[in-house]
Amino acid sequence: MKFLPLLWSSLWRKKIRTIFTLLSVFVAFVLFGLLMAIRMAFSFGVEIAGVDRLVLIHKVSLIMPLPVSYLDRLKTTEGVALATHNTWFGGVYQDPSNFFAQIGVEPETFLKIYPEYKVSPEHMKAWLTDRQGVMVGVDLAKRFNWKVGDRVPIMGTIWQPKEGQVWEFNVAGLYDGESGVDKTQFFFRYDYLDENRNGGQGLVGWYIVKIADASTAQQMGATFDSMFANSSAETKTTTEKGFVEGFAKQVGDIGAIMVAITIAVLFTMILVAANTMAQSVRERTSEVGVLKTLGFSNASILVLVLSESVLIAVIGGSLGLLASWLFVQQGDPTGGMLPIFVLPPRDVALGAVLIVGLGLLAGVLPAMNAMNLNITDALRRA
Repeated sequence: MKFLPLLWSSLWRKKIRTIFTLLSVFVAFVLFGLLMAIRMAFSFGVEIAGVDRLVLIHKVSLIMPLPVSYLDRLKTTEGVALATHNTWFGGVYQDPSNFFAQIGVEPETFLKIYPEYKVSPEHMKAWLTDRQGVMVGVDLAKRFNWKVGDRVPIMGTIWQPKEGQVWEFNVAGLYDGESGVDKTQFFFRYDYLDENRNGGQGLVGWYIVKIADASTAQQMGATFDSMFANSSAETKTTTEKGFVEGFAKQVGDIGAIMVAITIAVLFTMILVAANTMAQSVRERTSEVGVLKTLGFSNASILVLVLSESVLIAVIGGSLGLLASWLFVQQGDPTGGMLPIFVLPPRDVALGAVLIVGLGLLAGVLPAMNAMNLNITDALRRA
């Protein structure tokens, strides 16, 4: 008697039950893939955050601005290699649902601090010669079919122009980047913002400081905060990683929520699959007795039942992972709220391990019961 045909026939003994079990595993791993993609979207940038970059925000809240005059003091502080500032714009393009980050920056210093953003010399020159110029991520340009030279109107929400409500920008160039870089952002010149906004001149959102020695990050952070202590705009300094994580967690610890949901789903699936396998073994008690009579060893019975459980998990789980991967390839389903929507290879590998683990955990107890079944008891129950 060949092992694989026996395994396959056992799997489809109760077709309806097997199909529903496969569907349950399928749905569980579709959810796993999507939840991991969402988790990645909310933690993007954390992995590539520079250990030698510190971020200074207002001590009260990130939304509170800081004086631009702090920049000169930061630049002259011992141990500082580079310093610049960013300002959140928060405008609307055509429709409020068309969300993407718009940030006012100092072009040259910004790109020196963030070398992972790749800009061609021609595009950089165009940006520096056009006060209304913007540097657009390649993914954002693709989303709206923008090309170099296009004029983009943005309606102000936080910062209003001196005349009207619409800011005009020219696409000076496109930026690309290394893996993990958000390519859906819209960087424009801070000097254009400061000269043309109706109020708020001389204010910036936050500072980024590149320090000469990453091991002194904690000490340098304390130094910066002491420099502006007891001022009208005190600062709170953190590492760039801490800043990115804090920014993402403004709506809650999404990563922890996704992991908790995933654990709950997989635990439920273990119970469902284990119950299915236990019921299947109980129904085949006499068959197990006959197999042992024919010479099947206890180890063979154990492997047979475990293999059936793992096969169900592999078929349903693999199809579920594939379906989630195909869905993620379609891009951000939220229209800009999740600019980096990918299923990382490490999570696919983790999913594969979980599939096998699910099959083993669900089948181990029924398999042991079948292995320990006495031949006479099995035949008597028949």
